[in-house]
Formats: sequence, structure tokens, C-alpha cells
Amino acid sequence: MIRILTAGESHGQALVGIIEGIPAGLEISAEYINFHLKRRQMGYGRGGRMKIESDKVEIISGVRFGKTIGGPIALMIKNKDWENWKTKMSVEKIAESEEIEKITIPRPGHADFAGYFKYGFDDIRNVIERASARETAIRVACSSVARKLLEELGIFIGSHVIQIGYAGFENREKIDRKIQKLIHKPRGALEISLLADKSEVRCIDRAIETEMKNVIKEAMKNGDTVGGVFEVIVTGLPVGLGSYVQWDRRLDGLLAQAIMSIQAVKGVEIGSAFENAKKFGSEVHDEIFVKNGKIYRKTNRAGGLEGGMTNGQPIVLRAAMKPIATVVKGLSSVDLKALKPIKSRYERSDFCAVPSASVIAESVIAPVIANAILEKFGGDNLRELKKNFKSAFFTLW
Repeated sequence: MIRILTAGESHGQALVGIIEGIPAGLEISAEYINFHLKRRQMGYGRGGRMKIESDKVEIISGVRFGKTIGGPIALMIKNKDWENWKTKMSVEKIAESEEIEKITIPRPGHADFAGYFKYGFDDIRNVIERASARETAIRVACSSVARKLLEELGIFIGSHVIQIGYAGFENREKIDRKIQKLIHKPRGALEISLLADKSEVRCIDRAIETEMKNVIKEAMKNGDTVGGVFEVIVTGLPVGLGSYVQWDRRLDGLLAQAIMSIQAVKGVEIGSAFENAKKFGSEVHDEIFVKNGKIYRKTNRAGGLEGGMTNGQPIVLRAAMKPIATVVKGLSSVDLKALKPIKSRYERSDFCAVPSASVIAESVIAPVIANAILEKFGGDNLRELKKNFKSAFFTLW
């Protein structure tokens, strides 16, 4: 099974990751991974760090002559900003003459406060560096290998932004109509994502895109931040991934956990879950029909998942991302050393990272789905996996 482990600090020397469990024979390149790393860095409202970093991955092990060899794959992304942080983030002890200012003022909404007490620190910098969303760069890199495996099987993952602040909230139906024209194509999720990538906020509707950018501009002007909602779609899935027999094998729970692990994501919805909660069962459940020997459904309110398993329809997930905790104008806080009230400090950050989070979400669910594929179909090499997959494939399209 696929496992991912990451290490590294936001301003440390590098981010490193290991992805284990990828079958042998998968073609993978730094170029493919870098494509998704670049997508992660895009988006209107990003902060100054994106002007410094241009993330490029180095494949250290697990790949020979462009193909995986079945062993752990080690990846590294160097931090260009390390040059300016060598003393502040030194691994070795530093001289007393190079005393570093300790941070003791937590930002409300960030990991600062809880992390400071949990690990017994006297400097919040230790929390900031690892809790930072900078870590998602190496997670995207590792997950992109699993994503490439899925694409070899005809499974594609895409995403788009449906709301930033209050912009887009009242126009979700307009966006949904456009999505429905693409979602049932074999490569529908990919087409949706490529369309979204043309927008600075990853919105597929130009008029709503303008509204979203105006909300971000308002936040920037006021020294504030703004969150939003994005949608992740997976197409090309067979029936029966996941399981209902144990709680920890339910695919809906595993997918929700993966997306909730993204910094600042505070809610996940599968299908039209919250809208469904307002209705009667007869108005919600996707009825099943048959015509000319083919089973089909007219709706997908369940978001492609029933009983913890894929039902052959596209998976549709939505996630709510809170506004980023680092607010320029500051919020009421406390100096944990002096125990005196004070405004929170500013740490270089984004004004809005919803477009970036949507790309990250595409990535982090890839290993989850790939594991469900490997569990059901097996295969130590790509040729074996493809053979097993094709012989048992059944979907509702």
C-alpha cells in the first residue's frame, strides 16, 4: 500500500518526502511533478514567498531510466529562501553573539498557541516552520506520483473554485451547469481542471472570477484575508472501491480526512450533502434505471459514494477553507512570555490561498484512491495492475 512521509521546515534547507508502495514500471519524471508544483503556486492573492520560490523537485531514488522500480521514491524540493535564514534556522548551535529574537505572540487561528504549549517551546518559530502550508509543496510532489498511476488507468482528478468570500455563493447553480457538461466525459475531471487553470482564481466562469478578484482586492486593501470553497472531482472510477465492512476502510471517510489535513480547511462535503439535509429522502437519493441492458442514474447527489464505496459515478467533494490566520492589521492576542495583551504579529503570508488549496486537494486524494485501487485489484508492477483493473472494470457512465 502507498505511504507518504514528509519532512522539512518552511525556511529550512529543503522539503523532503518519501512515497512507498508505487508499483514498478510507472513512467514518472521531474517534469510531470513540476507541472503540478507550478499549479500549486498560482492564484490571485498569493504572498511574497511565491515571488521567491519556483519549486522544482529532485528525484533522489526509486526511479531508474524514467520508470519506478518498486522501491521507496525519495523526493526533494530545495528552499531558495534558505540563504536568508541560515542563522535563524541553523541545525547546529549558534554563537551567543548571534542571539535570535524569540517569538512569543501567537496568531489567533494558527497552530502557534497550541503548538507552543504542546511541545514545551519558548519560541513559536518552531511551530510556524513545520505547521506552515509550505509543507504542502512536498505533499503535492509525492502525491503526483500516485496521480500519475491513476492516469495510467484512465482515472483523472480535477478541481475548481466555486466561492471566495461572499463571491460565487449565490451563483453556484450557474457554475454547476457548466460542470455537468464536462463531468461525464472520460477525461472530464482533467478538462475541468485545465479550464480552471486559465483563471487566476481557478473559477470557470469569467463574470464570477471578476467578483472573486474584487473580494480579494478588498481584503488586501484592508490588510485582511479571505477564504472560500472549492470542488474536487474524480472521473473514470469503477464501482466498489472502498468498503462498508469496517469504519477505517470507508472511502468517504478516508477522502474527507485527506482533504481536512490541508492547512486551513475546516469542512468537507460529499456531493450535495448540506443541501440534501434540508430535503426528504425521496428528493435526495439517486434513483437507479436500466435501458437496453445498461444501468444508469439521472442524478449524482451522493457525490459518487454510497456506503463508503464508489458507485461508478464521478466523485464530487467540496471543501471550505477558512481565511488565512496571518492578518496584516493584527488581531487581539497575548504575549505568552510577559502575559500581557498585544496585537498579533505579521508573518509573511497570502491574502487568499483558495485556488492553491484546490490544487493541493487534487493531489492529496490521489494516494487515497490509488490505495483503494491497489487493495481491490493488486499488482506489484504496472502491467499486472492494468490487466487486473481492466478485467473487472465496471462504471456507470
